[in-house]
Amino acid sequence: MVTASSTARAALEAAAGKENLREATETDAIGGVQPKWCARASDTEQVAAVLRAASEHGLRVVPKGSGSKLHWGTPPRAVDLLLDLSTSSGVVEHAAGDLVVHAKAGTPLAEINRTVEKTGQQLAISQPFPTATVGGAIATGLSGPQRHLFGGVRDLLIGITVVRADGTITKSGGKVVKNVAGYDLGKIYTGSFGTLGVITEAVFRLHPLSAEYRWITATADTTAEAAGIADAVRRSQAVPTGIEVHATTDGPITVCAQLEGRPEATHQRATELASALGNNTEVTPQPPAWWAQLPFPTGTGMRIGIKPADLDQLLTTARRAAQDNDLQLELTGAAGLGVLHAGLAPDTEPTAAARFVEAIRNNAEYAVVLHAPQPVRDAIDLWGPLGSGQLNLMRRVKNQFDPENRLAPGRFVGGI
Repeated sequence: MVTASSTARAALEAAAGKENLREATETDAIGGVQPKWCARASDTEQVAAVLRAASEHGLRVVPKGSGSKLHWGTPPRAVDLLLDLSTSSGVVEHAAGDLVVHAKAGTPLAEINRTVEKTGQQLAISQPFPTATVGGAIATGLSGPQRHLFGGVRDLLIGITVVRADGTITKSGGKVVKNVAGYDLGKIYTGSFGTLGVITEAVFRLHPLSAEYRWITATADTTAEAAGIADAVRRSQAVPTGIEVHATTDGPITVCAQLEGRPEATHQRATELASALGNNTEVTPQPPAWWAQLPFPTGTGMRIGIKPADLDQLLTTARRAAQDNDLQLELTGAAGLGVLHAGLAPDTEPTAAARFVEAIRNNAEYAVVLHAPQPVRDAIDLWGPLGSGQLNLMRRVKNQFDPENRLAPGRFVGGI
C-alpha cells in the first residue's frame, strides 16, 4: 500500500533530486522541533519545484541558509521539510560601474565582499557570524555598525527574488539603484524569519571601500556621560560610519565611533573629534574587540529599539535591572540609531530574566528576545506585546503571502 508519506517523499525526490533529499536527524531540529525531511536546492527553479511538491502534499516548510541564526525566534509549531539553500550560492553578477551586486541566497556575505573588494567596493553589512548568508541576513534583518551611515539590510536591498509557498516565483525591484519598483516588498521580506516566502536571490547596492579607517573610543563613568558622548559624535561634522556603545552591569561605559575615508585626512578627522570629546578618548587603527559582535553567543539575547535621545534612560534601566536581579549583563549596539543588543549569561535564572526583559520593555519602543535557553523561553513572550492593529495587519500580510500557513508556521510574532 502506498502511504501519503511515501507519495510526498517521491514528489520531493522528483523535485529536488533523490541525492538532495534525506531523512532529517536531531541536528536538523529547530528549537527542538525536528522536521521529517531535509532537501537541498541549488537555484530558484529548484526551490520552486520543491515548494510546489510541498504544497501539493500540505507540507510545512522552514528555509535554512548556513543555520547561524536558525535558533533565533520562536520555534515553528511543526515542520515537515527543512529546505537547505546553502548550496544555492554564488555571485550572479557584480556590476562594478553601477555599484551593484546580485547574489544567490546561500552566498556567504564574506564571499560577496571578497568579490567586490577586488574593485574597491564593499557590501556594508557587518555580521558577527562568519558563515552568515544573504538569505539569513535578510530574513533576520541583522545589520552591523555601518548601518549608521550606509543604512541597514532593508536600505541596501534593491532587488529580491522570492518563491512563495505554492512555488510561484516572484521578483521585486531590480539591479539599478534608482529603480524603486517593488522596493517596499523587499522591506516586507526583511526580518520576516522565512514566514512569507523563500528568498532565493538578492540585489544590493554597494559603496566604495575606503583607504583608511580609524576608531575613536571614549570612556564614560556614568550613563548620562556616555549618552552625551554619543550625541556629540552624532551631531559632529566628522561623518561617522558607526557609533556604538558597550556597557556591562556596572563599571565604565565605552562609546566608539568609526571614521573612514582618504589616507591621512581620516586620521586628522579622528584626532579632531577625539580632541573635541576630551579626556579618556583615544584614536586607534583597529576597533575594540566587542565591535560588530553580539553580546550573546550563548545565553539570553535581546534586540532593543529606542529613540537615540533615550539612550541614557535605556542604559540606566538596563544596568539597574541587572543589578537588582544580580545578572551578568553585556549591552552593545548602535548608539547613534537606537538599535541595541543585550545579553545575559547562559545560567540566568528564568524569573530574573523575565523581570529584566519586562523592565527593558517598559522603557523601549520594542524589545525582542532573539535567543534564550528553554527555561527562559518558557518564562517570557519572546516577541513582546504588540498593538491589536499592528498584529491584525501582520496577519493579513501573512494570509496574503501564505494563506495555508505552511512557511515557518509560528516563527514570527503573535504565532504567525
